[in-house]
Amino acid sequence: MKTGLKPLKMFNRFWLCMWSLFGAFADSDVVNSVSVMEGDSVTLESGVTEIQTRDVITWTFGHPETLIAQIIKEDGIFSTYDGPDGRFRDRLKLDHQTGSLTITNTRTTHSGLYLISIKGTILTINRLNFSVCARLPVPVISSDCSSSSSSASLNCSLLCSVFNVSNVTLSWFKGISLLSSIISVSDLSISLSLPLEVEYEDKNIYSCVLNNPIRNQTQHLDINKLCHTCSDSVHCCGSTEAVIRLVLSALVGVATVIILVYDIRSRRAEQDQAHIHTSETSEI
Repeated sequence: MKTGLKPLKMFNRFWLCMWSLFGAFADSDVVNSVSVMEGDSVTLESGVTEIQTRDVITWTFGHPETLIAQIIKEDGIFSTYDGPDGRFRDRLKLDHQTGSLTITNTRTTHSGLYLISIKGTILTINRLNFSVCARLPVPVISSDCSSSSSSASLNCSLLCSVFNVSNVTLSWFKGISLLSSIISVSDLSISLSLPLEVEYEDKNIYSCVLNNPIRNQTQHLDINKLCHTCSDSVHCCGSTEAVIRLVLSALVGVATVIILVYDIRSRRAEQDQAHIHTSETSEI
């Protein structure tokens, strides 16, 4: 005859519940932080070296908390869950010895607060703030024609730009000295641009740096390539701008030729019509 759970198991679960409500309780106020680059794998440590027989471990994510992994050692349960929106599907692995949780092929949507609770002799709760940083693009340095002024004959206006970035800092450096910077603290992808004005004969080393808490991308400035001393309107506008101006000039030239040809043909047609009219009048 089946009698349900064995008395020992019933006692163990009752004991765990009592400890949860009235027993020893250790809740760490310290929130540890971990950051990785998107696509990397990370292991969130449980803080224990070996799971005990009566331990029950749960991992939750976000607020409100969502269960993403659970271990009930006594029952042999080691389960992971897809989480909200299925964002953890096929990405979670549990260490059966320590209860640590590994997230593979991380995405920015995995950023957030993780909580691990371990019910054993005492109830322990630890919190971990985990952030995934998107891959950084290389900054683009270009000539900024819109900033040309009366001092253009002496200085070259430049613009360092990045696109589709979030939680980053974009900076101009002269050697190792910081000249200026702009910070994006938004979680939404935006574009950033940072201007710089240098002299044409400047021999210093300039660089534009994009960085997040983990990595950085650097683009060095080639003054000779981007800044030219020209007497015409192509001054400091870069090869792209020059090509655009040449194309526009060519189009204007073609349009002018077409108008002239049309005008000449119209005049010839009028002259021919007048000649025919004169001939008919003479015959009459």
